[in-house]
Amino acid sequence: MNRASIDEQIRDRIDLFVSELSALVREAALESVKGALADEQMVRSRRSPGRPRRLTALGLDATGRRNSKRTPEMLERLKENVLEIITLNPGQRMEELGRLLDVPTKELTLPVKKLLAEKKVKTKGQKRATTYWAK
Repeated sequence: MNRASIDEQIRDRIDLFVSELSALVREAALESVKGALADEQMVRSRRSPGRPRRLTALGLDATGRRNSKRTPEMLERLKENVLEIITLNPGQRMEELGRLLDVPTKELTLPVKKLLAEKKVKTKGQKRATTYWAK
C-alpha cells in the first residue's frame, strides 16, 4: 500500500466518526430541550391572578423549599440515629436532640413518634419540657 491511500483511509474514517458524533450530539440536544419543555409545562398550572406559582412538580413549595416526602429508608436511618443519640444522651429535649443531630425538630417528630410506638423510648414531662429516655 502506498502512503497516499493510507492517509485517505484515515481521513475517511475520521470523517465518518465526526459525522456520527455530530448526529449523537444533535440527538442529545433535542432530548434535553424536549425534557426541559416538558418540565416547564408540568410546573405551570392554571392559577388565578396574584396567586404564586405552584412548583410542586419540582418538589418545591412556593417559597422554594423542599416539600417531598422522605423515603422509608431515610426515616429508618433517622430513627436509628435518634435512638442512638437518646441512648448516649438520656434526658434530652427535642431541641437538644435536633441540635446534636443537626436536624430541624420538625423532621424529628415522626421518627420519635415511631420510637415511642415501638416502646424503644419513654418520655418524662409535657410539651416542650418532654425529655426522652431509652428503655
